[in-house]
Amino acid sequence: MSSDLRISADRLLRRLEELAVHGDSGDGGVCRLAASDEDRAARDQFRAWLQDLGCELAIDPIGNIFGRMPGRRPGPPVMTGSHLDTVTTGGRLDGAYGVLAGLEVLATLRDAGITPACDLSVAAFTNEEGVRFTPDMMGSLVLAGGYPLADALSRQDSAGKTLGEELQRIGYAGAAPMESLRPGCFVELHIEQGPVLEAEGLQVAAVENLQGISWTQVEIRGQANHAGTTPMSLRRDAGYVAGSLARFLRELADDMGPPQVATCGRIELEPNVINVIPRRALVTVDLRNVVEDRLQEAEARLQSWLEQAAVEEGVEIESEILARFEPVDFHQEVVGVIEREARSLGLASRRMTSGAGHDAQMMARICPAAMIFVPSVAGVSHSPRETSLEADLVAGANLLLHSMLSLAESGVAGTP
Repeated sequence: MSSDLRISADRLLRRLEELAVHGDSGDGGVCRLAASDEDRAARDQFRAWLQDLGCELAIDPIGNIFGRMPGRRPGPPVMTGSHLDTVTTGGRLDGAYGVLAGLEVLATLRDAGITPACDLSVAAFTNEEGVRFTPDMMGSLVLAGGYPLADALSRQDSAGKTLGEELQRIGYAGAAPMESLRPGCFVELHIEQGPVLEAEGLQVAAVENLQGISWTQVEIRGQANHAGTTPMSLRRDAGYVAGSLARFLRELADDMGPPQVATCGRIELEPNVINVIPRRALVTVDLRNVVEDRLQEAEARLQSWLEQAAVEEGVEIESEILARFEPVDFHQEVVGVIEREARSLGLASRRMTSGAGHDAQMMARICPAAMIFVPSVAGVSHSPRETSLEADLVAGANLLLHSMLSLAESGVAGTP
């Protein structure tokens, strides 16, 4: 395959802008929650682009969308893709860049009259962010057989609406059998969402592993009382325990050291009144580590702290696991292909770890998989300020193009 082959930079960048209109939050960002009206509009746009290319289109029962380009030999495809949903205060690149770069790979091959060695496929997975429905990375997890379809479709949002009902409402409750859609190999292109590549002056990275993730929701039940008349020694203050938990998480991460991270992402208090001691607090905990044993250690220390806090503060504490994924080591042969193609394109690169969860970690359960990162300006993501240099976005898409073609030629497929 010609090493001179390149994607259309203008077309990729234009489509990124056109897709960002769906869910435009007015401040440069995007709010496009899974199975919302905004998500439907983005899906409709992606679907129309696939149909314009003449791709074979399929939608499975969890709402994942697939476009497929036939190759010269039969068999499972080399697949790329990501997601179209965003967090509430999202940017225009997270997820969408990987989907549209995959679309651009297929468009480039069509324009050049090139038939790949095997089928190529691009996917837009449902509910990767896990903001409206938990767990996150749901569409790829269901496709990989790691979460029952019926359970996923029955998950409710804060308004009591189920994912299944919402997929029906927006017209994306498909019927394509998942077994026929699973790839032989998977590579995902994504913005880094961190500061490493920019700080080191690199254009791309071959992602070789991914942190394990543990999400827990903690409910703390105390006793509401008057903020002025209740002595400090007689309080059962759910708000105090919630704040102490947030501090404990920082101390836990500091004590364990890198790469352990710990985050208190949400605290909700009841009755949430200035002069009333909170009777209830709801707290979310996000723990991540690239080593499974160390992640388990962090989880055990969290549970021990919760048990001790309940006794010391006279409160009741219950915890619920929202999501739990082990660390992932990506397929070394796929990582090697990405590195080799980066060198052939003259791109400065390195290997690295992903600190965020991605659909690729779910696909790694069923096939050889890896990821490509491009730099995020100032390391910002999940924010309207999320951006990457246009030259880096184009470089990443060209690396994806040549990596997919190389993987198709080499026949890397099979067990992860």
